Amino acid sequence: MKNYWNFPTSIPLSLRIETMSYTAAVERLYALGQELTLASGGAVGTISGKDSPHTRRKFNLDQMRLLAAALGHPERAFPSVLIAGTNGKGSTAAMLSSILRAAGHRVGLYTSPHLSRVNERIQINGVEISDDDFARLYFRVDEVGSALVTAGRLPHPPSFFEAITTLAFLYFSEQQVELAVLEVGLGGRLDATNIVEPLLSVITDISIDHTEWLGPTLTEITREKAGILRRHGVLVALSQHPEANQVLGEVAMELGVTGINAAEYLPPHNARAWGAAYPVNVLGETVELAPPLAGTHQHRNVALAVAAAVELCNRHGYKLSAEAVATGVRATRWPARLERFSLGTGQAGALLPEVLLDVAHNPAGAWTLRSALNADPKSGPRTLVFGCMQDKAYAEMAQILFPIFDHVVVTPVDSPRTSHAEDLLAVTEAVGVPATAADTALDALRLALKRTPPEGQVVCAGSIYLAGPLRVWLQEQMQEALQARQAGSNPR
Repeated sequence: MKNYWNFPTSIPLSLRIETMSYTAAVERLYALGQELTLASGGAVGTISGKDSPHTRRKFNLDQMRLLAAALGHPERAFPSVLIAGTNGKGSTAAMLSSILRAAGHRVGLYTSPHLSRVNERIQINGVEISDDDFARLYFRVDEVGSALVTAGRLPHPPSFFEAITTLAFLYFSEQQVELAVLEVGLGGRLDATNIVEPLLSVITDISIDHTEWLGPTLTEITREKAGILRRHGVLVALSQHPEANQVLGEVAMELGVTGINAAEYLPPHNARAWGAAYPVNVLGETVELAPPLAGTHQHRNVALAVAAAVELCNRHGYKLSAEAVATGVRATRWPARLERFSLGTGQAGALLPEVLLDVAHNPAGAWTLRSALNADPKSGPRTLVFGCMQDKAYAEMAQILFPIFDHVVVTPVDSPRTSHAEDLLAVTEAVGVPATAADTALDALRLALKRTPPEGQVVCAGSIYLAGPLRVWLQEQMQEALQARQAGSNPR
């Protein structure tokens, strides 16, 4: 085998293996660069073909297919379901995976982005890929990609998302999953996941987002997401914005797609309260669905997941029972979606307010969060910790969210695409809500905790890059509070 890493042969094998460690793999993966990071420069086309005043890599599935072919087409070794949309696709993917696991299947789950560790993106039956497997497979992708570049068959090495998507395909192929549930990263038509031939295509709620790449209108965005449909395939969806409905209908008709409306798995109107269980008829039986993910908006994601699972059963012979559906929905874990943290007392002994963590990162997500907060019986003062990407519609998000808070603490997030505190302060001033800026997300949360009374609530939202590091800190605080309570109840 050729030495594509350019290691001198005089270096001992043990040292070369150490160089291919998990840490080295993650560092090299991140060094590939993020597709969505914009830099000023010459114009390049967006996904939808429009011109953009930014320099970035063009999306091209031919390169992804070439890389997969050089690796033996791992994406063809397992059946799959593709899930696209603007909001809710991660929750839907997690629920569908959980339902199939409850039915006894071996299920791969690929999602993006991650909260804390990149391994989160690749799971089998709820267990993340190990560091060793991640490193081994990453360097395999890296080696083949480098060889293709050297041979002149690829113009450049695989991007971050192309590399990790290929890694996931290799892992699912090796581990012989019965099905892989794949969340589309961006758009659909030219997303790296879209080289598979899915048994089903699921499309969640579509709204305006990523306009630099997908186009400025809901029609253009929907057409990009409809790119995951296949001729004579199956689409699982719910009725949504009329403009999106029209595009999905047109594309489905053109391709001869069978449409499955998931509406029959929505709860009755009188049972759509936050946190309430509700009856649904599944496979001829009535079961109680009790989604653990907070917010009535999750009912739509549950319905899509259940409809997809039933279609897999009816059309493709996957074993499934009504009880497995109820168990799988109940067992779903998908963090930072209206996730609550009770921290107990702080270092000074004072009771701390509840913290609510959410990944709302666009106007549609902001409306969903606002609706959930309005339905929440919490009556004390609320403080918002807010940080987001500069390419998001943060002024619109501010108009939606900020007025329901008593104070806002703005912060940059850990990404080269972060919005700046001065820009966020400007939109806060325009909305007319008192605001403070903090240097880091953790500083912002600590400041919010300090200024919010115990009966109040701190809400953290705006980006997954805000939620991720804050969740790690909140979990540590929860663990310390638990240990303190246990020590107090078991004095020596």
